[in-house]
Amino acid sequence: MNLELSEEQEAVRRLAEDFVAREVAPHAAAWDRAEEVDRGIVKKLGAVGFLGLAIPEEYGGSGGDHLAYCLVTEELGRGDSSVRGIVSVSLGLVAKTIASWGSEAQKREWLPRLAAGEALGCFGLTEPGTGSDAGNLATRAVRDGDAYVVNGSKMFITNGTWADVVLLFARTNDTPGHKGVSAFLVPADTPGLTRRPVHGKLGLRGQATAELVLEDVRVPADALLGPEGKGFAVAMSALAKGRMSVAAGCVGIAQAALDAALRYAGEREQFGQSIASYQLVQELLSDIAVDVDAARLLTWRVADLIDRGQDFATAASKAKLYASEAAVRAANNALQVFGGYGYIDEYPVGKLVRDARVMTLYEGTSQIQKLIIGRALTGVSAF
Repeated sequence: MNLELSEEQEAVRRLAEDFVAREVAPHAAAWDRAEEVDRGIVKKLGAVGFLGLAIPEEYGGSGGDHLAYCLVTEELGRGDSSVRGIVSVSLGLVAKTIASWGSEAQKREWLPRLAAGEALGCFGLTEPGTGSDAGNLATRAVRDGDAYVVNGSKMFITNGTWADVVLLFARTNDTPGHKGVSAFLVPADTPGLTRRPVHGKLGLRGQATAELVLEDVRVPADALLGPEGKGFAVAMSALAKGRMSVAAGCVGIAQAALDAALRYAGEREQFGQSIASYQLVQELLSDIAVDVDAARLLTWRVADLIDRGQDFATAASKAKLYASEAAVRAANNALQVFGGYGYIDEYPVGKLVRDARVMTLYEGTSQIQKLIIGRALTGVSAF
């Protein structure tokens, strides 16, 4: 793998850096306090091409490779992880999955709108009673003529109150476990689909997180994404790529922590000199820097494997595991550099600590990533 960015990739990175500086970073603290990102950011993300990265141009996408996508996701994570989540879910989990599994009609219907920011997607997998045990979901879709009738609920759905389409997973037969699961593309305004915002989150407070309740929601049979009964495979393929996106966002959090800690350490004086001159502060900074580099390299490797058409699922779990835990360490170390000032929201590191913490939980907890990696190493299922 050539670690030097191409001219095109560097241009994308600079574009993302400039976008974050203008449209995201100045508002991040206010959005966090208000528990709501300005919804106008969606159209801006679409206009600059960030919601269509790695989607074929024939479907309205921006083209580009997965490393360019990681560069953008990292910059968005550096500016505000709540904004990064909009792209990671609508593009990374929904649009890319439609591109991989969708019929030609489904691609033509949804991809141009998603890529332009004219529509937004959410990923309806997690339920109140099934998080890590995704194959045991309880939402049911019962065939009724040329349609399915869906009943159930979903929880912690990013973009849930904003989305125009739900990539929904439901059980379509009584086969136990993942074999009975199917995937559907459900317009969010379908009668019987209710969305309830989730407030009071520790981190990602600006992100539109929701509970979805489905009561006799009628979905046409051609809304199936992929074959009936293959929904779990659809979900896992989406999450494998999604873990790369989360990892890239975590690199952004860790980089933001390093940037903030370096600035503060150079400005803050104690005992007559800059705290950057003290060895134990330098230790904190060096630990963050190593975590940033290691997480970034693991994430770039996943992008390289995807773009070369090689198996990437285990590498994605490694990147997501390391980068999410590294983001927590980096944010905590940065807060330690700031001391008491890091504990108030006048400074950015408190938000970084809160945003980093959820990264070890969603799209597969750290423990689930270890099980996936262990199974890949040994060939033995740990479940």
